[in-house]
Amino acid sequence: MDEDPVIRPFMLTNGRTQPLHDGLRIETLLRAAPAALSAPLRFESRRIVELAQSPMSVADLAVALRVPLGVVRVIVADLITQGFLDVEIQPEEFSTSLIERIRDRVRAL
Repeated sequence: MDEDPVIRPFMLTNGRTQPLHDGLRIETLLRAAPAALSAPLRFESRRIVELAQSPMSVADLAVALRVPLGVVRVIVADLITQGFLDVEIQPEEFSTSLIERIRDRVRAL
């Protein structure tokens, strides 16, 4: 049986449960800063930077990494604080297709 190894979520966040950067919603779009690919990042942080070369929502990152949404929020907040991720300007209203995509991604979690 070929299963992924189980890693406790608190190990990915060094035991933290609250993000350093407040206001990250599941639909928040993030884009990696150009220099982030050459930064000495490890594991999930590296993968987030790779995935966010084009804008990705927090929910999409959680699904892609297959880790809980709260864990991704903590890691993403660290990357924002370190200057490796930028928050994209959010529209006042979201399109129906975006809302449906977010809903589907959250259900996949």
